[in-house]
Amino acid sequence: MSDNTLDLFVIGGGINGAGIARDAAGRGLSVMMCEKDDLAQGTSSRSGKLVHGGLRYLEYYEFRLVREALIEREVLLNAAPHIIWPMRFVLPHSPADRPAWLVRLGLFLYDHLGGRNKLPGTRSLDLTRDPEGAPLLDSYRRGFEYSDCWVDDARLVTLNAMDAAERGARILTRTRCVAAVRQQGKWQITLQDEASGAQRTVFARALVNAAGPWVLDIVNQVTHSKSARSVRLVKGSHIIVPKFWEGQQAYLVQNTDKRVIFINPYEGDKALIGTTDIAWQGKAEAVMADDSEQQYLIDVVNRYFKVKLRASDVITRFSGVRPLFDDGKGNPSAVTRDYVFELDDQHNAPLLHVFGGKITTFRKLAEHALQKLAPYFPAMGPDWTRGATLPGGEIVNADFETFLEQVKARWPWLPQPLRRHYARLYGARMEKLLGDAAGLDDLGRYFGGQLYEAEARYLVNHEWAQQPEDILWRRTKHQLHLDEAQRGAFAQWFALTFHTAPLRAHAG
Repeated sequence: MSDNTLDLFVIGGGINGAGIARDAAGRGLSVMMCEKDDLAQGTSSRSGKLVHGGLRYLEYYEFRLVREALIEREVLLNAAPHIIWPMRFVLPHSPADRPAWLVRLGLFLYDHLGGRNKLPGTRSLDLTRDPEGAPLLDSYRRGFEYSDCWVDDARLVTLNAMDAAERGARILTRTRCVAAVRQQGKWQITLQDEASGAQRTVFARALVNAAGPWVLDIVNQVTHSKSARSVRLVKGSHIIVPKFWEGQQAYLVQNTDKRVIFINPYEGDKALIGTTDIAWQGKAEAVMADDSEQQYLIDVVNRYFKVKLRASDVITRFSGVRPLFDDGKGNPSAVTRDYVFELDDQHNAPLLHVFGGKITTFRKLAEHALQKLAPYFPAMGPDWTRGATLPGGEIVNADFETFLEQVKARWPWLPQPLRRHYARLYGARMEKLLGDAAGLDDLGRYFGGQLYEAEARYLVNHEWAQQPEDILWRRTKHQLHLDEAQRGAFAQWFALTFHTAPLRAHAG
């Protein structure tokens, strides 16, 4: 950092901010990123956990967006095969909704728009004979099966931040940007530690506003700039219930209102169901799933499946706000999932606002953002992320199952569920977590489920975890596998060990 001035400061520690920080650091820029909460605490940990092209966006003629997302699907699958993996989706056909020819056309385009290489293509199903039809009502006789990918969304954000840090970026969590003003051709940025209230000042040549649902708060209250763009906040809620079918396939069902709902296997013995699409007028941080949304999702499932869900089956629910670029469409489901930039380059101190976007296209969004800023940094490196792995993704041929066999040979004392848990979350970085451990006793205190002390310490030391919920709900999903007493014991241990406040309930 010549004259103590950063090249780039990024506001927002969601997927777009972390992706931009990573891309910029890899091009040789000096970078700092701040996030007012934990990494991925907002929208980026509350998604449907899919890397997908967006089959239904074809109905809105979003061909460029779908094509870009389909291409990115396999790019990301190669970059992080431990947290991203293929999943087959069964789409039972309901003649009362979309006609079969339209569904077939959409799936044909889906198979061929994005240069699919690794993922298997679409096939037709006889739901009266094929095992995928067994959990469905007998009235659904035909269907289709196609491919997309699953992703651990919050870990995807963390891995981008880790990669950025390993390339020299400074990552500041629980640090709020309270002011940013142009002074003598650069940005003077005031940061505030959320715990202590202490403030500090840094300087940067360029500023990126990747605050997601809070993008306009940064425009109006932090940079005091003007923007002709706007975002529409759309609430998407999910419920988690016990898994009620056999097999690893997911289901995509069409509702009478033309929305589609995903019913995905989750955390082994559970199902993740969502999402709703409701305009949100309140503060983004106040969003919560409500009873009417929960019932909406239950009703959609019960329309298709023999097992009838009830409210008492819901283990937990969560909601996130998607900051969609406002393209003037009235129906929230029709609002584009594409992203738009606005560049304000007064006094040669550029400010780049990021509107919209989705998890699947974060890498491309970051690449486009750096291309927008390239004129201000003529010496920075070229595009580089397309062929690069994310931390832990250094797996030969992106072949996770072969890697899992290598893990078994390397640590034969690890029980199979724990072995898979570590391999899925940390991939080729498992060695860093396990160190010299030669048995379960070396992993420290056992808290229940698959949670041992060694993992918690690793997450605090290497992945910015500062609160119990950072570990139990975002870095991992241990929250779903521990009972109340076990969660309380972990929170107490954490507070004593790391001198923090007790556990806060995760946003439901």
